[in-house]
Amino acid sequence: MPRRLFVAVLAIASGSVFAIVPASAQRAVPGPGSKFKDTSILKPPPGAKLAIIEFEDMECPSCAHAFPIVHQAIDHYKIPLLRHDFPLGPMHPWSFEAAVDARYIQDKISPKVADEYRGAVFAAQTGIASKDDLANFTRRFFQSHGGQMPFVVDPTGQFAKEVREDKALGDRLGVSETPTIIVCADHAWVQVSDVAHLYEVIDQLEAQVGAQR
Repeated sequence: MPRRLFVAVLAIASGSVFAIVPASAQRAVPGPGSKFKDTSILKPPPGAKLAIIEFEDMECPSCAHAFPIVHQAIDHYKIPLLRHDFPLGPMHPWSFEAAVDARYIQDKISPKVADEYRGAVFAAQTGIASKDDLANFTRRFFQSHGGQMPFVVDPTGQFAKEVREDKALGDRLGVSETPTIIVCADHAWVQVSDVAHLYEVIDQLEAQVGAQR
């Protein structure tokens, strides 16, 4: 059976609600999805067959909802997460600072603790109303991990620059909302508009990658 026909039959047989398409086309599950522009970045890192790409805002309630589901998925499927900060500007006044703090923790302490910090911020999101609230929360987080928050987190501007570069990457792609979650293989990608469909999308792309071997 020709490979393309096999993949199509596989998708129908599994009851998929979408069809896998080449990376040059756009698909979203469910709904029409975002109108992306430059999709050249939608590919897994070298050596990985699949990856999840996520653009998140640490002040976004939907990102808080998606956070544990995305992390459970990468643990379950053993695939990488390519996370990018996409602070939404004036409408979320402390999200940029939170992303800078997370990057400081990732660089100076460990990526694991940085993930814990992001998760803790998302869990406490409704109780953080200002930059001062965020600073107090972050100070307590450092203390709970046996450390002390530096008086100036980003004296050289390195981490703010990294957050801006992530934001610029999202703008180049055409990100307009958070979270924007995309599961990608080398030759296909699917935007997950509802995180409840994340596992389904990963299963379908895994099946396609397996069929192409």
